[in-house]
Amino acid sequence: MTHLNITIKGKVQGVSFRASTKAVADQLGVKGSIKNEADGSVFIEAEGDKFALELFLDWCNEGPEHAEVTSVETNEGELKNYRNFELVKK
Repeated sequence: MTHLNITIKGKVQGVSFRASTKAVADQLGVKGSIKNEADGSVFIEAEGDKFALELFLDWCNEGPEHAEVTSVETNEGELKNYRNFELVKK
């Protein structure tokens, strides 16, 4: 299991990015959370096996139909053992 902190920049708010990402995470068995940031980016904490996280990152680089992803930054972090994938509201 690996924990990734992912910051996604671009047109990623107001385009169903969080809901779409949760659906993809649930399909892949990725656990964690996603939230909008004040600067217009989206922050994700994702945990899963290497293969699932690779597929998940591929999705993050594309996003849903109306998103325009300009950058995806990832850093490995400490496992938090999430039980599911949550949308975090402000």
